Amino acid sequence: MRVACLGGGPAGLYFAISMKLRDPSHEVVVFERNRPDDTFGWGVVLSDDALGRMERNDPESTAAIRANFAYWDDIAVVYRGTRTVSGGHGFAGIGRMKLLLLLQARARALGVELRFQSEMGSAEALLRDYDLVVASDGINSVVRREWAEHFRPDIDLRLCKFVWLGTHQKFDDAFTFIFEETEHGWVWAHAYQFDADTATFIVECRPETWARWGFAAMEKEEIIATCERIFARHLGGHRLMSNANHLRGSAVWMQFPRVICAQWYHGKVVLMGDAAATGHFSIGSGTRLAFDSAIALADYLHSEPTMEDAFRRYQQERRTEVLRLQSAARNSLEWFEEVERYLHMEPIQFTYSLLTRSQRISHENLRLRDAAFVERAERWFQTRAGVPADAPVRAPMFAPFRLRGMELANRIVVSPMAQYRAADGCPTDWHLVHLGERAKGGAGLVYTEMTCVSPEGRITPGCPGLYAPAHEAAWRRIVDFVHTESRARIACQIGHAGRKGSVQVPWEDDEMPLAAGGWETLGPSAVPWSPAHPAPREMTRADMEAVTAQFVAATEMAARAGFDMVELHAAHGYLVSSFISPLSNRRTDAWGGSLENRMRWPLEVCRAMRAAWPAERPMSVRISATDWVGEAGVTPAEAVEIARMFHAAGADIIDVSAGQTSTEARPVYGRMFQTPFSDRIRNEAGLATMAVGNITEPDQVNAILMAGRADLVCLARPHLANPYWTLHAAVALRDRGVDWPAPYRAGRDQMYRLAERPDSGPGKV
Repeated sequence: MRVACLGGGPAGLYFAISMKLRDPSHEVVVFERNRPDDTFGWGVVLSDDALGRMERNDPESTAAIRANFAYWDDIAVVYRGTRTVSGGHGFAGIGRMKLLLLLQARARALGVELRFQSEMGSAEALLRDYDLVVASDGINSVVRREWAEHFRPDIDLRLCKFVWLGTHQKFDDAFTFIFEETEHGWVWAHAYQFDADTATFIVECRPETWARWGFAAMEKEEIIATCERIFARHLGGHRLMSNANHLRGSAVWMQFPRVICAQWYHGKVVLMGDAAATGHFSIGSGTRLAFDSAIALADYLHSEPTMEDAFRRYQQERRTEVLRLQSAARNSLEWFEEVERYLHMEPIQFTYSLLTRSQRISHENLRLRDAAFVERAERWFQTRAGVPADAPVRAPMFAPFRLRGMELANRIVVSPMAQYRAADGCPTDWHLVHLGERAKGGAGLVYTEMTCVSPEGRITPGCPGLYAPAHEAAWRRIVDFVHTESRARIACQIGHAGRKGSVQVPWEDDEMPLAAGGWETLGPSAVPWSPAHPAPREMTRADMEAVTAQFVAATEMAARAGFDMVELHAAHGYLVSSFISPLSNRRTDAWGGSLENRMRWPLEVCRAMRAAWPAERPMSVRISATDWVGEAGVTPAEAVEIARMFHAAGADIIDVSAGQTSTEARPVYGRMFQTPFSDRIRNEAGLATMAVGNITEPDQVNAILMAGRADLVCLARPHLANPYWTLHAAVALRDRGVDWPAPYRAGRDQMYRLAERPDSGPGKV
């Protein structure tokens, strides 16, 4: 096979090596426009697992690379005059130029032809002479651009500005992040050693900071000198250097392009490395992706019956891993893009947030790397929560939390979960057992399902309410049980279904309208939930006042029933939520249009509930932080303002959910997928928040809390499967501080004995 590799970077060279290793008879030519001793960038970072796969593919080149590595185990974060260090991270760095020279030597030894200072021309022309064209020509791939209609690239130019520099200052003891507050804003550096004398030093900042510094008008030398002044106390008198010899002036500054192509091959042309997909430098994934893809494509070209089959398998299998790494890289780069959101944090929490930013390192994974660091962080967290400094260290989820006069024993919340078991709005023994079991299960706070303010405010005939004396008495029985038999506090979520009401229970006909016995629904506008639903009646001002009075009456009942907290349900497309979203609120009067107008009635309800609720008891509001429909609906940025408005109207904490407001929504699912919305509201608006959404493990809960992404963590489905989730989490984490009901303590003791066997360890519940 005659193979042309366009681009002499790591991807092209390593693919050429891999092809020759599998069949020396292949004729492989690498075309590179630069000289063999010319490259952009300084150091390359590889992890232990990446090296392991390379070693299995080609022990000889891997040994040569290892012999030139600078190794480090620690990550250091320099922030507000404090240097915080975490160990056990196991990375290695090598100069990019050295790496390329080693790969060039190995390729030549195997018979690969290297053509430097060679203009590659078009892939179309090369196909006349070669059986396979591999486009490994980088982020600015000529081939990808030439055949864009086939590869369909999605290129997202990210926010921050960065410049790739080097220095002879030593950073050989740790991969170091340095954050400097300047007169024009925060500027930070990613610094790591890659040989005995040289370190990479990437300087980065937000675009507004970049503009205030005037970098756009500076020559390259002035840019470097300015960066030297900013980081002078960290450089020890050493200079910063640029090897971007082909760039002039402010062109040395870049913005990272996130690239992913819908199609990775066409005919006999295939994309590889940064040409196909990019990984942000903040997690060192770009070179890893290049090597892994080179190995995979070479394997499939020799294992599959046809080139088409090889390409198809390469794209299918590599794309999954690439998207996984890109997801982690996106989380990481977004953390840096929004780093100013976290600059109020103390150094220990700021460092923890940075270390866990990609979600690849969890709380327990970080403990495996550096138990002492995690213990320091946990002690800091519980001390901030009011626990005495000399108390035993516990995981963040077991720290107490206080809102007004309500104190929670821990940070676990049983989310509202619709049961559809009420009779004419009255909770039944099902609710007593359901909520009682979960309160006994150890959670700090237990929620009712949405409790409706009127018969017409119910979702289904099986939904509970607070609009009749019998309802109040039934709820009082449940609240009394929770308070008597557990340490849990209990909250009542109060809402009105709006246009999503008058439907069947989900297991009957998937929430479709009632065939008989239905009722008229209300909404801000006559916009039906779906084509299968009737349009709601557009509310008049008199309707708004009447429903507000119903919310007040329900709140007063909740107070008499003894609930510890009430929550206004202003999420998920129900009545209050439908006023907030422009997708359902099409009004042109004072209650529609601008966000201020759309929030007018929801805030009126919030203020009225707060006025009717005892001052010593807290109140929350649940919101949908995005409609998942882009700019046409509520956006995460707008959600920050919505949260601020509700806080000003009396909300003590914001329960941050997302979506369920439109059938047009296109949510992006994944583990902890809604936590970023809580993170943003908590750290931009400075408000207490609850995080929800596919949170399933104690490890995830502890990471969310320790990183300051929420104050409380809500779990729904895990509590449906296991009412004793919190008690079992305590056993898994070897925590004996959680109070079990006295009749269950024999079971507790057995669980701890089993957990302490040598073959068991902290893990999932």
